[in-house]
Amino acid sequence: MTTLTASPTAVLDDDVLLARVGAGDHGALGTLYERWAPRLLRVAWRIVGGRAEAEDVLHDVFVALPRAASQYQPHGRAGAWLVQCATRAALMSLRSVRRRREAPMPPTELVAALQADRRIDLLDLERRLAALPVELRTVVVLHRIEGFSHAEVAETLGISEGNSRLRLTRALRLLAAPLTPGNDDL
Repeated sequence: MTTLTASPTAVLDDDVLLARVGAGDHGALGTLYERWAPRLLRVAWRIVGGRAEAEDVLHDVFVALPRAASQYQPHGRAGAWLVQCATRAALMSLRSVRRRREAPMPPTELVAALQADRRIDLLDLERRLAALPVELRTVVVLHRIEGFSHAEVAETLGISEGNSRLRLTRALRLLAAPLTPGNDDL
């Protein structure tokens, strides 16, 4: 872990920044925002399905971060903890508000993973990912796109590792299944 230095240009690790945020340091909050906002926005967007809703989730995460950071236990996984915060906020957003649908963010990383097996049209994959039930889509986003292990997905969502694996398997089957004529739904 990086030690605190007097130099304002020193790069602090995320655990140190979270400790400072928990102690009320607004500069540290700004630094974390600059580092993590793009990735947390992508995670939220993929879960909630719309940019405006994802921006609201990102806002909620950073408004709540000073209080949450005061409870954070440093263990070198601050980035994963921030993604978990964004995931939980996105899921709460889905539960609390009916939202209008917008075009989903292109899941280019997922495309690359699935194209190894067969040629998949990007627009079709985007539509299919957005159409997945939220509990399946969230596992795909966390595991395949964000790179979380099944243990981390399970911890984030409050499910078992086996359930995480099962949801991913179901989601990938739905994403790869051919559409039947007259049935565009997953």
